[in-house]
Amino acid sequence: MVTNPKAEGITLACQMWLKSLLQRGERVVIPEIADYEVRRELLRANLLRSVRRLDNLKQALEYAPIQTDTMLLAASLWAEARQTGQPTADPKALDGDVILAAQARLLSNDSVEAIVATTNVAHLSRFITALDWQSIA
Repeated sequence: MVTNPKAEGITLACQMWLKSLLQRGERVVIPEIADYEVRRELLRANLLRSVRRLDNLKQALEYAPIQTDTMLLAASLWAEARQTGQPTADPKALDGDVILAAQARLLSNDSVEAIVATTNVAHLSRFITALDWQSIA
């Protein structure tokens, strides 16, 4: 939503929400897996202005590349979800949700809790604090 160049309604509200977070000095991080999921759809739909806006956003915000420790934790989360009968994706899917959750967990520490702003609270909240972006003040 924040890359939509024709923002109105809810997409404009999302863009204003992000701007307000940044004005307050909140740390906002773009996880590489989220960039990938958004970018692939923008490219598929040939929304090149939005791709450029995503590139600009990556320059303006903190970017968290996928590291080996992310993938190791994601594999553990994936296995745990299936062992408890709570998968978040098809067994053959890569499952970006667990990769995103792993990235967020690794950004958290004793003094900082990472919160994933999402529209997919149900899957992500199994692994990390995840809230609908509209409920994050």
